[in-house]
Amino acid sequence: MNLLDLRKQFEATKRVFESAKLIFHGVQGYDVYNPSIPFEWNGKRYIFGRMEKRHEWARSWVRLFEESGPDEWTVVPDTMIYQLEDPYISVIHKQLVLGGTHVRYKQGRLDTFYGYFYKGYDLHDLFYFTTGPEYMKDIRLVELQDGRIGVFSRPRSEKVRKQFGSESLVGFTIINHLDELSPEVIESAENISGLFQKDEWGGCNQAYLLESGKIGVIGHICYAQEDRSTYMNMAFVLDPQTNQFSDLKIIGTRPCYPEGPAKKPHLTDCAFTAGIEMRPDGKVNLYSGIGDTEAARIVIDYPFEKEGAIITF
Repeated sequence: MNLLDLRKQFEATKRVFESAKLIFHGVQGYDVYNPSIPFEWNGKRYIFGRMEKRHEWARSWVRLFEESGPDEWTVVPDTMIYQLEDPYISVIHKQLVLGGTHVRYKQGRLDTFYGYFYKGYDLHDLFYFTTGPEYMKDIRLVELQDGRIGVFSRPRSEKVRKQFGSESLVGFTIINHLDELSPEVIESAENISGLFQKDEWGGCNQAYLLESGKIGVIGHICYAQEDRSTYMNMAFVLDPQTNQFSDLKIIGTRPCYPEGPAKKPHLTDCAFTAGIEMRPDGKVNLYSGIGDTEAARIVIDYPFEKEGAIITF
């Protein structure tokens, strides 16, 4: 089934129980969007958010916010300001790992971009420890049952499109320790075959170890139509032993979230996935950036029911 038909099927049968925008305090004059998932650290709940002025793209920062009310977050003063885009977090061997995209400009023009990675036990004092390959976003980590670390890559280029038809791939490999994470290891990750069709692209945004031993992936899947780029929330399951995926499905689209502005007209149908968190009622909060201007969440059914619960360490 092609992606347009898959979307039509989703829109006809979708179950969205709640939707709400996130409100960010202490950042007057800035949009906050494309956040990490919320996470708990030393008894408090936090989220990292990308900050940007509405009419700028060349100056993005990532800052830490603490939960201050239902769907409300307040910037934590006197903490590190990261020159990154689109933050994400993982907990690996009891350490917090923060990643994001660092964009390098040369004489005011885009030169290159790559992932930066920080780690540590002190949320307010994370250490930079490695860089990903050039021109690669959406590198994600997940701790596996045996203590090793799953690594998701996302090569995207004209070379990839010519060879595979899709505009990007998702790769997967396994390392033993964080100090093994390097551009060479990430670039050598084996392609997950058949994930995207012709002219589609996407990536892993958050990965979860499941009771079955498989990995639940929450990501984005995209296509372009005329003058508009569509970003949707997706889920699939990966068997780390075979590198085979199953149960690919759309779990959210831009109309599922509250209405709001877009940074550019071609981003009006953009929901850039952050990830999910479990709720006491067994459903999940699914978080996204919307329109490259805001962040929001929806409540949906848990997408990995067949593979058991999410395992946390």
